[in-house]
Amino acid sequence: MKTVTRAYLDANATHPLLPQARQAVVDALELPGNPSSVHEEGRAARRLIEESRRAVASAVNAKPEHVTFTAGATEAANLLLTPHWQLGRSKLAMGSLYVCAADHPCLLAGGQFAPEQLTILPVLPSGELALAELEAALAAHDKSSGLPLVAVHHANNETGVIQPIVAIASMVKAHGGILVVDAVQSIGRIPLDISDTCGDFFIVSSHKIGGPKGVGAIIGVTDLMMPVSVLRGGGQEKGRRSGTEPLPAIAGFGAAAGLVRERLARSGELAMKRDRIEAIVTSAAPDCDFRGGSTAARLPNTSFFSIPGMRAETMQIAFDLAGVAVSAGSACSSGKVGPSHVLKAMGVENDLGAIRVSVML
Repeated sequence: MKTVTRAYLDANATHPLLPQARQAVVDALELPGNPSSVHEEGRAARRLIEESRRAVASAVNAKPEHVTFTAGATEAANLLLTPHWQLGRSKLAMGSLYVCAADHPCLLAGGQFAPEQLTILPVLPSGELALAELEAALAAHDKSSGLPLVAVHHANNETGVIQPIVAIASMVKAHGGILVVDAVQSIGRIPLDISDTCGDFFIVSSHKIGGPKGVGAIIGVTDLMMPVSVLRGGGQEKGRRSGTEPLPAIAGFGAAAGLVRERLARSGELAMKRDRIEAIVTSAAPDCDFRGGSTAARLPNTSFFSIPGMRAETMQIAFDLAGVAVSAGSACSSGKVGPSHVLKAMGVENDLGAIRVSVML
């Protein structure tokens, strides 16, 4: 039987582990100490965690002390999306949560907010958040209930559409709100400098940038204001997220984060790969429709297209049998394939799904 040479084109689901990250994981496995222990072995483990924290912070121009390691982006979202916050030692309430209809399910789920405290904001046909709707919602916010908390993705995991995050941040700030940015897909693919007034807290994930699975981070512009922790115990991560830190995973995350700026310099190569694939698809299927690709800015590595009358899962299976790994939308629902909530939010009718191609260097 002929062996099929496979092509992996699903980097938005998981970027393959980078060699440098793999080596960092292996090296960390040799360290026996608990990072909270005060003996030499424990101090060695702690040094490695702090080196990784500095690398993650440097990738987005943040301060290392503002980085909190988590078990992944979903946990980070659930920690941040809460009505219960602290400003120093004082309690601070968030009255309502506002999310984008095209957001990742971990934001759309609303975290710890009650359903009546959650408002889902529409997107334009381009996939961009409807800024007029956000403005209206913030203007109508009941300030007596607490501050408005807004959560939005920086770049969409299906379409690759990039949100006008600076404009969103300016609007939220003008209404005295707090902005949480899901930067999982944007970090490492487009420049992200969190000091550029583009949000208050950012969510990032290791395995999207070539690090190991099972670790992510919350990155804040400040650490004066933080959500009340729901993971209490030994007080690790300055009490923000208790539990012994997974040293090998964090080390791998740090190694991958240390390569972000170098790889950003080659983002033009990603765009060329994407454009070449789109030209091939258009040649084979002239009636294909690239979703979110005509009017909005998008990630240099992501293409999301549908073909009239053809189901996405059918195309995905055909690609897989031909040795090409692509996705039928988001890989966040335990292997389920169904209608795309992103396409629905964009107002796409007769939706049979779409194929996402996400390339890597």
